[in-house]
Parts: sequence; structure tokens; C-alpha cells
Amino acid sequence: MRPLDGITVVTLEHAIAAPFCTRQLADLGARVIKVERPGVGDFARAYDERVDGLASHFVWTNRSKESLTLDVKHAEARSILDQLLARADVLVQNLAPGAAARLGLSYDALSDKHPQLIVCDISGYGADGPYRDKKAYDLLIQSESGFLSVTGSEDGPAKAGASIADIAAGMYAYTNILAALIQRGRTGRGCSIDVSMLESMVEWMSFPLYYAYKGASPPVRAGAAHATIYPYGPFPAGDGKTVMLGLQNEREWVAFCDKVLRQPALATDERFSSSSRRSGARRELYALICEAFLPLTAEQVIARLDDAQIANARLNDMHEVWQHAQLRARERWTEVATPAGPVPALLPPGASSGWQARMDPIPALGEHSAAILAELGYSTAQIDALKADEVI
Repeated sequence: MRPLDGITVVTLEHAIAAPFCTRQLADLGARVIKVERPGVGDFARAYDERVDGLASHFVWTNRSKESLTLDVKHAEARSILDQLLARADVLVQNLAPGAAARLGLSYDALSDKHPQLIVCDISGYGADGPYRDKKAYDLLIQSESGFLSVTGSEDGPAKAGASIADIAAGMYAYTNILAALIQRGRTGRGCSIDVSMLESMVEWMSFPLYYAYKGASPPVRAGAAHATIYPYGPFPAGDGKTVMLGLQNEREWVAFCDKVLRQPALATDERFSSSSRRSGARRELYALICEAFLPLTAEQVIARLDDAQIANARLNDMHEVWQHAQLRARERWTEVATPAGPVPALLPPGASSGWQARMDPIPALGEHSAAILAELGYSTAQIDALKADEVI
């Protein structure tokens, strides 16, 4: 038995934030009914064709779901939605600002009729405030939250390579829904959840915010290096590869000078005698480290770092991550079915002895429409009529 077996989620979702949230609910056993626009579906289906013709974002966030095509603006769609919501535990939506309310799908509109229902709204800026109606995409929220101001190099800001604002919002939606299900088990009533991408990202920015408390200088953009601790970041080895390493304290600095750089006198050099001094003299120290690494391959540098018990990592590209020895050793890869055939999928983080994650197929557009409607009592003739009228 999985933790969310028996829980039904209806979701009007697109892109990443809401689909990532509901996929994780599905991983734990929830039945997730994904309502999609007939003929088009979630627009993330068309982002690219990198996974055997399927979109990389869609493959990532939509396994273990059922796809129901439904024109939610059609008059006949309301009855179908009402029947689905009467059986549902959770409604999730990340439609355009105000769209769900106009469709009568707000918590206020639904709570009297469906008091058990948990309604989770995911938006860029939240349900109120002066930014409520602004469109919000991942890059824009990275910018508004201050993330771009501390990410990049001296030459300019850089966005994160992954959709971190969407991921942050999806994670907070997911955890709030889990909390709401626990609360409903005690009270018998659902609730509304209002998740803002901006607030999710600002929570993740709390270290830089506090670092700049009361007008203090914020962390500088330091590329892949740490803004305030040094040496901490990427260093080139003699074979052209890059090694990441990080020192946390003075004991590690002494070991680094002795066992890695093979220059023990540097440990007492006044220029580098504290974390703040090393950070202030990072250009000079960087040159010394690069000179020491020049005769070595990346693997030789890593061997020295491991011997000195200095934290380190390889700078892997995507192909190397697919082949990562640790993931293979822990058997973290499995397969999921797709309309284009099986593809590899990473098991959800958090290996549990109590259940196995659900890893069911990624649905084709509208694949489950007929079965879901039949479950609601629609006859074959009625389903065919709904198709003919382009309701589904």
C-alpha cells in the first residue's frame, strides 16, 4: 500500500509547477486525472521532441496520470467537472490568473458543495496584491525574487539551468497538500491553498536576504564559486577537466595545503590565514591552486582531495549523469512506459522501506477520456456525442 492510495486528484495544469506537484502525488499512489484541452493538451507537450519524439519537460512531470480531454468553457463540461470533483480529494490548478475563479473553480465557489475538497491554486504572485494579475514564467520569477542578482559572474547575471522557480512552487504545493490531507483526516474538512512562485523562491533566497540585512552589501555574483567562502568552487586540472571542491574550516585549510597542494607553508601565510582573508585574496589563491593542479589529471586531484578528506565533486555533464556510478549502485533508475515506448526514469528521491513509488505510464492526450466518462455513467453513445461536439 502506498501512502496516497485511494486519494483522487483532479488537476487543470500546464507547464511545470502544477504538473511537478501532482506527479509527486501520483508517485505516492494518488490517482491523478489531468484535464487537458482537446486537440492540444498541456502546452508542455510541444516544448521539444527530445525523448523519442516526446517533450522532455512533459516526460519528466506527467507519469502515472490519466489524461481527460475537456473543453472547460463548453456548457456541457461543467457537469463532468462537478461529477469529478464530487469524487475528488484535491483540485490543483495553475491556469492564467483569475481563470479558475471565472470557471467557478475557486475554493469559495466549491467549498459548500464539496466541503471535503482541498483546492490548491498555484500562481506567479498569489491570489491578491498588486502583482496578482501579472503573467509569471520561471525566468521572470528568478528575476523578481532576486535570484539573478546573486547568480552569474561579474560580467552579468545568469539564470539557473533548471526551472527552479517552477520546481520550488511545485514542491511547496505538494507539501502543503500533504499537510492538508493530514488536517482533513482530523477535521473532516478541506481547505484552500494559495502557492506563489515568488514567495517560494524568496524563501529559497533567505540566506542572501539575511546576508544583506539592514542595507549590508549582498553576496556578489561569483559564478560557480561560493560568494563568501574560499576556496570553494571550480578549479581546472592539467587534463582540461574541472574539479569542484569546498573548504569549510581552518582544519581543512591546513590539510588542503599539506596533502593537496603539497605546500604546507601556505597554511600559515598571513594572506590566507582566515576564511575572510582567503575570500578577499581569491584571485591570488586561485592562481596558486591552478599552478599546483597543472601537472595533475582531474582524477589525481580528486584522489588527493579524498585523501585529505576535502569535499569534492566532478563537474558532470548530462551524459555523465545518465551513467553516474552512485545512481547505478543504488539502483535508482527504472523505466516508465510512454506513447513512444519505454524510457528510463529516476525513482523519486527518498527510498522508503514502507512502499514502492508508483511509476506508471505517461499518458497520450485524451487516452483515458472514454474510461473516465464511462466510470461517471456516460454511455458509449453519449461519449461519442461529446467527441462530436468537441467537448472532449
